[in-house]
Amino acid sequence: MVDMTDTRTGRTKGKPTRRIPHLHKAGVAIGCVALFVVFSALTSNFYQPSNLVDIMLQSSINGIIAVGMTLVIMTRGIDLSVGSIVGLSSMVTAGMLPYGLVAGVGCGLLTGIVCGAINGVLISKLRLPDFIVTLGTLSALRGAALIYTNGQPIYGLSKDFRAIFAGHLLDIPTPVILALVIAAAAYLLVRYTAPGEQIIAIGGNEEAARLTGINIDRIKIAVYVLNGLLCSIAGMVLIARIGAAEPIGGNGFELQAIGASVIGGASLFGGLGNPIGSLVGALTLGGLQNGLTLMNVPSFWQYVASGVVVILAVFFDQMARRHK
Repeated sequence: MVDMTDTRTGRTKGKPTRRIPHLHKAGVAIGCVALFVVFSALTSNFYQPSNLVDIMLQSSINGIIAVGMTLVIMTRGIDLSVGSIVGLSSMVTAGMLPYGLVAGVGCGLLTGIVCGAINGVLISKLRLPDFIVTLGTLSALRGAALIYTNGQPIYGLSKDFRAIFAGHLLDIPTPVILALVIAAAAYLLVRYTAPGEQIIAIGGNEEAARLTGINIDRIKIAVYVLNGLLCSIAGMVLIARIGAAEPIGGNGFELQAIGASVIGGASLFGGLGNPIGSLVGALTLGGLQNGLTLMNVPSFWQYVASGVVVILAVFFDQMARRHK
């Protein structure tokens, strides 16, 4: 429970008891490093610099989405539509790029914001269950992406666009830089700002947060809007990397994002989350899939392994709650 008494600002007097658990953060990082060490011992190609860069690139898209998902989960919510938002916003971006870089990027970002706002309004204002709402928008937005181009992919993305979202800055891949900057900004939001404390409070006890004067609806809508915005950025990274936009792009991303968030320390019971940990969670899943691929493990066993890792993360979260 969060101890909050300032109804004017929503800030807490004294330390909230549901702060980001530093011990868990260390455990996540240690687990990720241990996984990388194991795969390095099992296959000589794993620790090659080029392969490690590939893992970071592959994990950057999931990492960006997982940061937004973490904020949603911290409010005790869920968003199953993130993959569809990625698909639709990336299609809109690709479709508008012929009219200029600003038009393409701007319309893509706006699409993600609108999709997030729709989810947020339906959940907060109409009091509909987040699981059902986002399950519905998962299907509706995927259909919208297919309708947008009659199910056809879009090729020929501009070089400037690809240079920004899939290029390099000081020899560092821009997707990796984007993921790091976004995770750091989200961490600062959660850790050091009044809205961040309000997000924690809502997830800890929504009714208590309401009684302290926090505008629950406004915070929830803002979180879903931010989540949609990050999905659109992830969509741009996705199409810039592959050089084309497909209406089925982002399919299944929601499960990967939830998994990365939970592994990174987000509690499905709300109130706890670590955006930087979510990035580490994405890196863990990316390293797991990459290592199993190098070991010639069939893809369907990779799904099993990823699922087991997520289940174990939820199990340990449950155990930690029981021993509080």
